[in-house]
Amino acid sequence: MSHSRDAETVAQDLARQLIHPHLGFVLFFCSAEYDLEALGYALEQYFGGVTLVGCTTAGEITPQGYGRNCVSAIGFDHQHFSVASVLIEDMERFSLIDAQQLVEGLINDCRSSSLAPIKDHSFALTLFDGLSSREEVVLAALGAAFGRIPHFGGSAGDDNYLTHTYVYHGGRFHSDAAVVVLINTWLDFEVFSTHHIEPREDKLVVTQADSNERRVYELNAEPAAKAYADLVGVPVEALDHALFASHPLAVRINDRYYVRSIQKVNDDLSLTFYCAVETGIVLTAMRPGPLLPNLEALFEGLNDRLGEPLLTIGCDCFLRRLEGDTEGFADTISAFLRDHRVIGFNTYGEQCNGLHLNQTFTGVAIGRPGRSVRR
Repeated sequence: MSHSRDAETVAQDLARQLIHPHLGFVLFFCSAEYDLEALGYALEQYFGGVTLVGCTTAGEITPQGYGRNCVSAIGFDHQHFSVASVLIEDMERFSLIDAQQLVEGLINDCRSSSLAPIKDHSFALTLFDGLSSREEVVLAALGAAFGRIPHFGGSAGDDNYLTHTYVYHGGRFHSDAAVVVLINTWLDFEVFSTHHIEPREDKLVVTQADSNERRVYELNAEPAAKAYADLVGVPVEALDHALFASHPLAVRINDRYYVRSIQKVNDDLSLTFYCAVETGIVLTAMRPGPLLPNLEALFEGLNDRLGEPLLTIGCDCFLRRLEGDTEGFADTISAFLRDHRVIGFNTYGEQCNGLHLNQTFTGVAIGRPGRSVRR
């Protein structure tokens, strides 16, 4: 990691910590406060010949726990990992055929290393421009194309400004784009997703929405912001990210709840969401449960199945971190992530096996050499 604000010093710091004879790939997460053009150039200069993929964040998860205004990175040893990546730029027109061709190309690239069979030994990572509003379209196609290959990911952030978010591929940062990475390894791993949100009795029906813009105009036939504020018990003017984090809404599919987090209140009292919303869906009011016990249970299970992970790559919704800041337990969660070797970032949305999620902790735990996972 690097806390430097100077792009070249960041690249020097990361190169000094990561470069070794077997380095094959670097994944990084950086604050949007950097001069991104300068950072992209410096990284390419100092890691010449090594593929780099990354994105901007709403906060970093570093070897020291939660970070701000810094860069956190992971180096992959090509003796253990075969990695292929590709950039998606035209997300608006991305189709199932495009996804199938993309996944086939990634598989062929990984297979050329003859490291491990693709089946049962590969997982995929996606990074999206977090303000593109195209996650669902692309994920639906990718989910079908990946088949049994497990997949996770996160949407890039910009330190909660909600103005510009970027993914990094091919030596520069891109907006309105996504990066897909396939990682093949002989090490054991497990892709996971968890949340600590519990249902209440209250319901809100979306009575008018623009699904393309993820914008809800009416809830229960009232202006959306007013109906939500009444549910929370505050005036509309009091609505902010902290309240959105502590009073989430979710759609129920079968017996599972999937959070649809609110991004902002608009001038016309409509609400913009981070996830897909459509006219006619029923949103259940939710409340956060205990966050730390949820993480403890997750890692207890991972340790049982994998042994103590070598590393966990985590995509942690920024609203979870905001809840920790507001309620005063962020330092406890930060220490937990540090002690369990989690590296990653705070996201504007998470992805798991074709689904776009909110207010979750999603990622992959990678086992240590010598362990055999019970499949």
